[in-house]
Amino acid sequence: YQRRVRGNVAVKEIKRGFVASASKNDPCKEAVTFEAQVIIMNHPGKSSNGYTPVLDCHTSHIASKFTEIKLKIDKRSGKTLEENPKDIKTGDASLCVLKPTKPMVVETFKEYAPLGRFAVRDMKQTVAEGVNKSVIKGESTGKSTKS
Repeated sequence: YQRRVRGNVAVKEIKRGFVASASKNDPCKEAVTFEAQVIIMNHPGKSSNGYTPVLDCHTSHIASKFTEIKLKIDKRSGKTLEENPKDIKTGDASLCVLKPTKPMVVETFKEYAPLGRFAVRDMKQTVAEGVNKSVIKGESTGKSTKS
């Protein structure tokens, strides 16, 4: 006896980090890069371009690279404090471009809140948290069913 999740997908085929979506209305696609507002909460040093921690988004845990730190912003007002900062440290809020090292599905926080927020983990602790502002998506590489 094998359970089925609507369509032709067996429960045993589903693994941690997989995302199910409506294949006809709005199919999920892997993120090539995404822009996010990141708040550094507890990092012992400084984070700069090239920093590659693990992101915990929904149920996936995937290393992602900070390819560009665009802005350092005020946490309360959202006003720009510095453009293209060299690094960010504990207590800073920033607008960053991130690139996952493996296929990962993320969405903007406004569209799908659970896939639009993430925690940044490094050294076995949460060092930052973030909210996705925009996503550049690649091609859909998942399995489609007839539903």
